[in-house]
Amino acid sequence: MSTHVPRHASRRPTGRRVAVGFLAVATVLGAVLALRPMAPEDRAVASDVSATVAPGAAPASAASSAAPAAIGRRTGSVAPEPPTRAVLPSGVDVPIVAVSTDDDGMLEVPGDITTAGWWRGGSRLGDPFGSTLVSAHVDSTTQGLGPYAELLSVRAGQRIELQSAHLSQDYVVSSLRLLDKGPLLDHPWVYSATGPHRLVMVTCAGPFVPAKGGYQRLAVVTATAVGEPARKKP
Repeated sequence: MSTHVPRHASRRPTGRRVAVGFLAVATVLGAVLALRPMAPEDRAVASDVSATVAPGAAPASAASSAAPAAIGRRTGSVAPEPPTRAVLPSGVDVPIVAVSTDDDGMLEVPGDITTAGWWRGGSRLGDPFGSTLVSAHVDSTTQGLGPYAELLSVRAGQRIELQSAHLSQDYVVSSLRLLDKGPLLDHPWVYSATGPHRLVMVTCAGPFVPAKGGYQRLAVVTATAVGEPARKKP
């Protein structure tokens, strides 16, 4: 596994984009990653169902004055929020901004290597299912190595903290994969809204081959949520 990301004068982050696959249920996007499927994370998760009483329906009890049935709500649940910062295992704080895709399905990546981009089509802090996809450039010719270069040597068990406006969530790294670039459509766990909630962080990895368009692999770090999101202290 490479622990150093080579730089090249012809590589510039501005305008560089990463492709993501289409969601099966709603938004579907283009592709650029080639990953092995992760079966446990690809399992569909059934939605919660709330029962209501139809107008005019006979009451279950003989008491005609019984109050209408109330819809159950989760106790202690939080309102999901988009991530705004990530604290890497080294303690480096990386701001996060929301990014979208263009008409070709290409995911935008912030040009500043000190800032990461959260795909707004993915899960948020507080969402019970799905992937929170965050990506950033690993380096640039003007700024050198970025904070995400740390992902190239991350180890299983290390902690990453994700923060939003009012919440914080700890994650523990479960895997690091250095993968050849290619289609992502066969590997929806990277971006899918189904399956266990997880953090997926992506950056470029060597070798850097200018004749083939630059970096030839991607570092994909998957991390599992630890407990529930906590409300930040005022």
